[in-house]
Amino acid sequence: MAIGMNISARMSQNMTLAPQLQASLALLQAPTLELAAMLQNEIQQNPMLEEVPSTEVEVADKPGREDEATTQLDPAEPPRDVLYDPATEKPSNAPVDDFMAEWQKLVQFDTEWREYYAQTNVPNRASEEDEERRQFMFDSLASGVSLQENLLEQVRLSDMDEGQTRIAELIVGNIDEYGYLKSSIEELALNHQHPVEQVGEVLKLIQTFQPPGVGARDLRECLLLQLDRAGRKETLEYQIVDQYMEALGKRRLPEMAKGLDRSVDEIQDAVQEISRLEPRPGRAFLPDNDQYVVPEVFVTKSGTEYVVSTNNEQVPQLRISNYYKDLMSKAESSPEVRDYIREKIRAGKFLIKSIHQRQQTITNIAKEIVSRQREFMQHGVSALRPMTMVQVAEAVGVHETTVSRAVSGKYMQTPQGIFEMKYFFTSGIQTASGGTMSNTSVKDIIAEIFAAENHAKPLSDQEVVKMLAERNIIIARRTVAKYRDELNILPSNLRKVY
Repeated sequence: MAIGMNISARMSQNMTLAPQLQASLALLQAPTLELAAMLQNEIQQNPMLEEVPSTEVEVADKPGREDEATTQLDPAEPPRDVLYDPATEKPSNAPVDDFMAEWQKLVQFDTEWREYYAQTNVPNRASEEDEERRQFMFDSLASGVSLQENLLEQVRLSDMDEGQTRIAELIVGNIDEYGYLKSSIEELALNHQHPVEQVGEVLKLIQTFQPPGVGARDLRECLLLQLDRAGRKETLEYQIVDQYMEALGKRRLPEMAKGLDRSVDEIQDAVQEISRLEPRPGRAFLPDNDQYVVPEVFVTKSGTEYVVSTNNEQVPQLRISNYYKDLMSKAESSPEVRDYIREKIRAGKFLIKSIHQRQQTITNIAKEIVSRQREFMQHGVSALRPMTMVQVAEAVGVHETTVSRAVSGKYMQTPQGIFEMKYFFTSGIQTASGGTMSNTSVKDIIAEIFAAENHAKPLSDQEVVKMLAERNIIIARRTVAKYRDELNILPSNLRKVY
């Protein structure tokens, strides 16, 4: 059979997302702070767009003010689509008067959007003093120093000679963020042509640095270094770590007591002291991983009802720049200039409509969540009801994937605190009475049961199953074990206190 290359044509159907739809989905999925950054980027790329100054927004919020050509809108109704209908749009060589007519439509659309924004904005605008306090807090955050930088500074301040300093810098470079040396002395010596004895001596010097335990090669050495630094080398704790590290990890207290000829109570006290040591010396130098979130939705109680409002405070209000009015009215403007302006205005209009659609979709989903989780708003986690994205999607009239994108990375401020919107979507567990209960609520009950147990006689998973059955919650033992692991609760044999 001959092997060769040939060209053939065939037809096939493929589904692709239009660029505008992709942009609209990106806006829907972006959290508030990311959305604000995206809009700022759009303002830089589209000269027709500009952000309405806060002073003008505040004036627009005042009641009784009537802008020219302003039309009152229903808060639930989006701004009308009045710009550039492709079916009626004039060709690019149309007279300038037609451009002025288009501009008047643009002004009407812009004022309607501002009126809608003013009606749907959060009523309690942050005061100037609050903004100054918040900015002061962010300006006061100091950038931390990494563990490696701290160790290198201690190397420079030490009395090491030039050769030891080079080896010390090599060792510090192989210490991870938790303070452990990830390479052996032999590997460092072989790879960088240094005597093994000299590398070992420099490592011992580094192990005298702060924080105590830094430069250890395993947990056992880390704890021994801390005990030695504290002058506790002759204590029972040192003996336990040195000789019975494996039994310590499994809390086999009777075994340690027999091997060291001590009572179980003495071993228990020593283990308590060991637990106060730092297993990760570099923890204090880890970067601050706290995430500062801005709620996307606010839920406030008004009488017996819960009011849902979106956080428009952080979303820039956009409008079409007035600068281009004169440019559009000039008769000498070339067809290319008019086409460029028309295209940019189309893009700006689409962006403004997409922002409105995003806010409206999130609001509708949030209202449905609050409606279904009313008991949670009143009583907290224990009253959380099972709820799926399919149920909310059917009620709101959107696809399930739209709900998933809308709640991704977004937070809701409720009377019970700030929660990620995905938190409210949980599967259900059937109760003996025929009802359903959220698995999050069941997990919270299990945590309460373990917190109230007798530490001398910790509860087994099977005993927890029986206790839940008394509350009409029927689940399997392996489910309790899974929830216990998710709650970071050890098995009963490792929780026992002698």
